[in-house]
Amino acid sequence: MQSNVENPNPLERNIDISISQEKIQVELDARLKRLAGKVKIQGFRPGKVPLKIVAQQFGAQLRQEVLGEMLQKHFQEAIQQQSLRIVGAPHFKAKQSEENNVHYEFSATFEVYPDIRLGDLSALNVSKPAVKIGDQEVEKTLHILQKQRAKYELTNRPAAHGDRVNIDYKGLIDGVEFDGGTAKDFTLILGDGNILKDFEDAIIGMSAGDDKSFQMNFPADYHDKEIAGKFVTFDIRLNKVEAPILTDIDNEFAKSLGIEDGDIQKMYEEIRLSLEREVVQRTRAKLKEQIMQGLLDTTVCNVPRVLVEQEVNYLIQDTKNNLATKGIAGKDIPLSPEIFLERAERRVKLGLILAEIVKLHNLNVTPEQTKKCVEYYAQSYENPEQVIKWHYSSPERLREIESLVLEDNVVSWALEQVKVIDQEMTFEDLMGYSQASA
Repeated sequence: MQSNVENPNPLERNIDISISQEKIQVELDARLKRLAGKVKIQGFRPGKVPLKIVAQQFGAQLRQEVLGEMLQKHFQEAIQQQSLRIVGAPHFKAKQSEENNVHYEFSATFEVYPDIRLGDLSALNVSKPAVKIGDQEVEKTLHILQKQRAKYELTNRPAAHGDRVNIDYKGLIDGVEFDGGTAKDFTLILGDGNILKDFEDAIIGMSAGDDKSFQMNFPADYHDKEIAGKFVTFDIRLNKVEAPILTDIDNEFAKSLGIEDGDIQKMYEEIRLSLEREVVQRTRAKLKEQIMQGLLDTTVCNVPRVLVEQEVNYLIQDTKNNLATKGIAGKDIPLSPEIFLERAERRVKLGLILAEIVKLHNLNVTPEQTKKCVEYYAQSYENPEQVIKWHYSSPERLREIESLVLEDNVVSWALEQVKVIDQEMTFEDLMGYSQASA
């Protein structure tokens, strides 16, 4: 075997491998002899098949098997000699022999894991949300729960925040209709934030049977790039207005929230505990987001193409699966790999960085941490024990939990390196929405 390592790019390597034709033939002859002793061929007694006949029928296949095995063996020896950690599978290519077929000549192309140079996090400032849950937050949440359970009745008054309305609408850009710009019998609740505020504001004050035409400018960052940043003319007809009828906050209301005995005080306590859990989770998520971005910004790390390609394929398949749950066939929507490339590179780079930190600082997940995490998440369900059993019944589900714990371990380690600054904010700001209209 001869090997030569070249560096066409930072992570790609090429190794030339030469395998003696004589060694291949010796191993091939040995296998043919073993096969001749047990192969069954019509016209010959078992064990009496001439070696020439066995070679004619099985020689080509066996030669490929021997060559493949030796190629893998020589490749493994070569990368061990060079102390290389390869990523994915190598690509072998046969070369033209210059020695009258005395040797088989191959080149193997592959990628190696990158050297990772972790940056200094000590200069990184991280904002930590400081949120207090008081009676006001509990009352606001209770009011939202009331609205979610509201019943609606027809009213003749003009539409207002909180009403449920049914409309027909048609949108035009430069006098031309666009996809998704037209609907009939469309129902929405004014003030719930599911449509653009300018559209909602145009409906408020209208009465059933009214028609209205107005213009609005779609935000530049609107998710539909076809209409982002453009002026649209809408024609609206308001079909009906329904006013909300809120249910009383009583024992039956408490029971509807899972308080079996309908105890009002217990209901308030459960809502407070739920909000406090949400604050803990959202605060941790905000910290994690900043830490992960800080690690990406400060770490020097090349990303193996093969891992990015694998991640892109995973993201495409995951997107198709999500579309399928909504009744949309993935084949009906073009999913170009380029759409996922930036996200895939980020995920791969972050995964490599986290693995390096875990290795350097011994941040591996313990069974106790996994158990604690499962139990914590289970507390937000009606039957925690059942949820715990559900997680432990599947190794795959447990691995997902372990992955979350591993990231938490890295975040906890990083928080000791950075400067944490408390940032006073309301519960609404932390959650990313406003309950002012609730």
